[in-house]
Amino acid sequence: MYKNPKVTVVGAGFVGSTAAQRIVEKQLADVVLIDIVEGLPQGKALDMMQSAATEGFDTKIIGTNDYKDTANSDVVVITAGIARKPGMSRDDLIATNAKIVGGVVENIAPHSPNAIIIVVSNPLDAMTWLAFKKSGFPAQRVFGMAGVLDSSRYARFIAEELNCSIKDVRPMVLGGHGDSMVPVPHYSTVNGIPITQLISAERIEAINARTRTGGAEIVGLLKTGSAYYAPSASTVAMVEAILLNSNRVLPVCAYLQGEYGVQDLYCGVPVALGKDGIQKIFEIELNETDLKALQKSANDVQELIAKLTVLA
Repeated sequence: MYKNPKVTVVGAGFVGSTAAQRIVEKQLADVVLIDIVEGLPQGKALDMMQSAATEGFDTKIIGTNDYKDTANSDVVVITAGIARKPGMSRDDLIATNAKIVGGVVENIAPHSPNAIIIVVSNPLDAMTWLAFKKSGFPAQRVFGMAGVLDSSRYARFIAEELNCSIKDVRPMVLGGHGDSMVPVPHYSTVNGIPITQLISAERIEAINARTRTGGAEIVGLLKTGSAYYAPSASTVAMVEAILLNSNRVLPVCAYLQGEYGVQDLYCGVPVALGKDGIQKIFEIELNETDLKALQKSANDVQELIAKLTVLA
């Protein structure tokens, strides 16, 4: 008998519930939506299931407050944590979200020891490192969603600048998910043409700067929340690559062990994603400027992790 894959989404806020909706509507898996707030995941799951006839999906979603319902998940997406407010950086969330994410992983790991964990909670790179340490899982099964989102934002701004179809834009953003992320123009192309041949250096730098602050721009506009449509879409792209074993090459917050001169640290780099998680890390050739920027971004992540060890 056919058995659907099982995906647990932890956190029934905007990112988590939208990711859950996209997963069931794409019929990628059955979903368990879990949250500490009683009634919230149950109500959202029931609402989604009542759209199944209209949207035409047969996958199921349940809401729960009990981690027992998450048992034997193939993929666990962690979105739990507080969101940014205007004037806050992602790093400002570290103390509160470390407690939340640490507790989530301690509950998830015993129930789904073979799961792949995708961390979405901020500050992303530090929370992914924490999930890796708390879970005891192999590094290829614990990674973070950041580069897909940052690259998607980069692609939007490139397409707007050139007034071209975004379908032809292939962007590349590396490094930590913060203000020191590294857009890489000479690896970002439009139908194979590097944007360095299509856009002036001045305009590229302006686009790079807007990409680095893309999340803060949305927080400033919303005032009472942060982005969730693009983050959830980026998360589901990773879930899809895993469940379909497509080996898609995506920028992912991965555990580096010497690649790019970075040791024992999580940072955004291109990888192949498939059924076992990270199948391969690609170490692409960077010019001296981009390599230094990537290593600076990694150092910023290291400083955050140092704060985590102090908090512990």
